[in-house]
Amino acid sequence: MLTIGELASYAGVTVRAVRHYHAKGLLPEPERDHSGYRRYGADAVVELIRIRTLAEAGVPLARVRELLRAGEEEFAAAVAEIDQRLRAEIRERQRHRARIARLAAGDSLALPPEVVEFLDRLRALGVDERIVQVERDGWIPLAAHAPERVPEWMARKREQIADPRFIGFYRTLGQALDRADDDPRLAGLAGLADELAAYLTGMAEERGEDYIDDAEIEPPLVRVMDTLAFDTMPSARRLIELLRQRGWTGWTKVGRVDRGAAGTRGVRQAGPNG
Repeated sequence: MLTIGELASYAGVTVRAVRHYHAKGLLPEPERDHSGYRRYGADAVVELIRIRTLAEAGVPLARVRELLRAGEEEFAAAVAEIDQRLRAEIRERQRHRARIARLAAGDSLALPPEVVEFLDRLRALGVDERIVQVERDGWIPLAAHAPERVPEWMARKREQIADPRFIGFYRTLGQALDRADDDPRLAGLAGLADELAAYLTGMAEERGEDYIDDAEIEPPLVRVMDTLAFDTMPSARRLIELLRQRGWTGWTKVGRVDRGAAGTRGVRQAGPNG
């Protein structure tokens, strides 16, 4: 025979929990013996372990009371139902764990692996981090909008950054980021605009204008991506103004200037490229 403390110890609960289960009518409370103690038998240990196990599984105490009084078939069905619920909770917790782990993963939280790899490559090539962040911020809505086209766009990007001229465009723009509007060194942007215009013209002649005009990004998304770029890099807005004077225009949506209309045509992913 066991004292209440011994019973609690065997079942892995506290004495307070045993008394709580007595109060809730889950565990019968024995009469006191001649010494004034309540003594518990082995059956009480088994019953208390069943109560504790069900309660720890999240079963409300009112339902625990019903299950303790149920027949074997009903009890087995209830246990199977509880097990199914716990399996679902475990899967959900595993998903939460995966999401939590991704919080430490930086860009990969919101971007496909190939985009993350591209951003890391830009950093390795010495591109200014602010330009990398503009690329990153542009790719987030773009990847969310058309994830199925990311591999295609990334293939183009990999081609571009393999060209030293393209990386030179990025570096020249990066040098302009910390200069005031009246800084004479900003004249370098005019040279960059010359080089970009020649680059775009050569690409259009070599591969056709459809090569430049093929990303099919919707106008509202173009405006979002342009705003992200220009707010972060005001010099990028000036570069596009200079580029327009040379027959090309656009940051996210790059194309030839239509001399007969206010709009432009052509598209490209965010960046000083075609």
